[in-house]
Amino acid sequence: MWRPMASQGMKRSRRRRLAGLAALVLAFAGGPAAARDWLPLPEDRLLVIDTSRGRLVIALQPEFAPQAVERVLRLSREGVYDGLQFHRVIPGFVAQTGNPNNRDGGVSSHPDLPPEFTFRTSGQGFAAARRAAEGSEGFLGPNPVVLDGRGRGWGAYCTGVVGMGRQEGIRTANSEIFIMLAPARRLDHDYTVWGQLVQGLDVLGAIAPGEPPATPDRMVRVRPAQDLPPAERPRLEMMDPTGPAFTRRLAEARRDRGADLGLCDLSVPVRPRAGS
Repeated sequence: MWRPMASQGMKRSRRRRLAGLAALVLAFAGGPAAARDWLPLPEDRLLVIDTSRGRLVIALQPEFAPQAVERVLRLSREGVYDGLQFHRVIPGFVAQTGNPNNRDGGVSSHPDLPPEFTFRTSGQGFAAARRAAEGSEGFLGPNPVVLDGRGRGWGAYCTGVVGMGRQEGIRTANSEIFIMLAPARRLDHDYTVWGQLVQGLDVLGAIAPGEPPATPDRMVRVRPAQDLPPAERPRLEMMDPTGPAFTRRLAEARRDRGADLGLCDLSVPVRPRAGS
């Protein structure tokens, strides 16, 4: 991945940042919510990454980046990702993996992808959270996004957002993927967003840091959820970001944080489905 350098602020404790976000998410998800306020996350839109530290589950966003999602699913089914290291893990920034050579610059046998930094959208299903200089910030499904009011949107690089790595050229994305350990909004509309981590924030925080780590953690097995045996598939649901329960919690967050409330301070709650 091309390396925009981490600022000094990013050198803070990764675990402290993730713990703080987890606490905010729990507070945001607290309180009663009726069953109608929750929507199932379809199995055909989930990617399961079983790592040496535990399981990560990513919600796929083909509406944002159809070619990137197709590539990740293909490489997963081909087994290309199995056993690959998290070769670059920067506390307060990103966890990077997906290069067959286990270092920056590796590619698969497939051609490089074009950039999918922005996408067209009608705005249907968008839950607005706040106004910003570039448009309206909020959520499409579990992903934080920005809509410019002219039919164009892009993913916002908050904690848990998943993107395609690349070299300096914008048409060099191939197999590398990265998961945000903390917000880095300067990456917005400069790297392709294709998903959102919806389970495993604690696992992400436990992945060994380093460039490269002294003892790297690995992706042991990566598969689309629908390809797994039924007993191994995650059964998750998210709070409907357009529903009344999320709207109430958003209003509470605005009241509590006021002008200090940022998009990356929020998260769409996700939980196991009843009976899972």
